[in-house]
Amino acid sequence: MARLREFNEEKALDAALQLFWEKGFEATSLSDLTAAMGIQRPSIYTAFGDKKSLFEAALRKYTRDHAVHVRTSLQKKASVKEAFRAFFEQQLDMAYREGPSKGCFCLNTMVELSPHDERFEILTREHQMYLSVIFEETIERGIRSSELRSDINAKSLAQTLVVALIGVTVLLKARPDRSFVENSMKTVLSLFDS
Repeated sequence: MARLREFNEEKALDAALQLFWEKGFEATSLSDLTAAMGIQRPSIYTAFGDKKSLFEAALRKYTRDHAVHVRTSLQKKASVKEAFRAFFEQQLDMAYREGPSKGCFCLNTMVELSPHDERFEILTREHQMYLSVIFEETIERGIRSSELRSDINAKSLAQTLVVALIGVTVLLKARPDRSFVENSMKTVLSLFDS
């Protein structure tokens, strides 16, 4: 008879995600993982596979949850322009809170692993595409409601906003002067009016 797992896989995966997000893949040891997850190595291997498979499961969970968060944030406001302004403002607010900025787990992975691991190159690119689709759907909502001009190229603008989001998220890890970032974001968001 198979033994029942004596731990909550979802909670263990959340703990691994937080640790990987804070330290990165290479700097996180199996000892760090067993301590954070509250389980022993054999349980990690049985439930998740090796360290890289566990990292992939954590990244997939993060990107899924992040996409839901982004979509929900953009749907909260009737005005598309206001939705994007509030979304980017929220990114700034999170980065300038007390304590070190962890940035975006997916972008951290893109920088750390994607250049030399095709699996993570694909996973991080997929997340960029998910965000682009969410942004494009939101822009199209603004076109349908006549808030935005009908000749706006929704796909191109969405991709530009993803590039801006990636750039600002990476930049925010260095905590530049907030006005520097705010001025840049105002310029990016002015694309809705041009």
